[in-house]
Amino acid sequence: MNLSQIELLRILQETNFSLSQAADKMHIVQSAVSRQLQLFEAEVGSPLFERRGKKLIAMTPLGLRIMLEVDAINQAKNNIQTLAADFLDSNHGVLHIATTHTQAKYFLPKPIVCFRQKYPGVRIYMDEASPEQLINKLHTGKADIAICTEKVADDSYLAVKPCYEWHHAGIVPKNHPLAEGDISLERLAAFPILTYSFGFTGRSNIEAAFKNSASEFDIILSAADTDVIKTYVRLGLGVGIIAGMAYDKTLDADLVARDLSHLIPCSETKIAYLKNNYLPLYGQHFIEELVSAATEMCF
Repeated sequence: MNLSQIELLRILQETNFSLSQAADKMHIVQSAVSRQLQLFEAEVGSPLFERRGKKLIAMTPLGLRIMLEVDAINQAKNNIQTLAADFLDSNHGVLHIATTHTQAKYFLPKPIVCFRQKYPGVRIYMDEASPEQLINKLHTGKADIAICTEKVADDSYLAVKPCYEWHHAGIVPKNHPLAEGDISLERLAAFPILTYSFGFTGRSNIEAAFKNSASEFDIILSAADTDVIKTYVRLGLGVGIIAGMAYDKTLDADLVARDLSHLIPCSETKIAYLKNNYLPLYGQHFIEELVSAATEMCF
């Protein structure tokens, strides 16, 4: 077997077992793809794909097991390329960041500006997505680093570093009954709730807080974007529960923010990357910049 055959297996999986698409990606004719696959299967002594006629429809148990090794080889190849580029010039490159809207808008601006001042030769690409999508981007090589609150700690293939802890706040118009007085879960539950979609920005801690109380709450609107929640709070639809850092005293002067740290457990934003992924020096320094920015900010 050779590296081209191993790469072929990876591309076939990536293209949902399409021989024609694999041929296009490898810049060879389809018959050559079929021939290389036959040679590989002959060498291992067993089919790696289930077939319907000439069409590949699924991987055999042996094929699935071999793909784990193929993934490791592909990771090693990528690490070698990144390591070599880092050795030649550690001040230039591309950093792919995957994060949620809340982190992108309210936490990342300062550390990114500081990082760019130190590494002007590094281009930054930022993708906003759900925590599940962020994890998938790490596994598929579409992101180097993920920054979010939910999910990443559950993946054993990820190295996870704590970044900062933060609390939720309730937001209401100035004339709302909850704009003053003591805040309790019972008082919150008396109004419709607008908050983050499940899996975003500490939603699990909001759920846990109400589950452990005698109060039932009614979430009438969920969104991944804090600004969307603020918009509908302004329209009078209910009480918004958002990340405390997302409240701006100047821009949100028409709203009142109530601290909910005594009601909802604190959340922790984390930094994650693949354990087996070699991060270039500028990527490691970017993580240091994130942690440094977190220590200087109060959430």
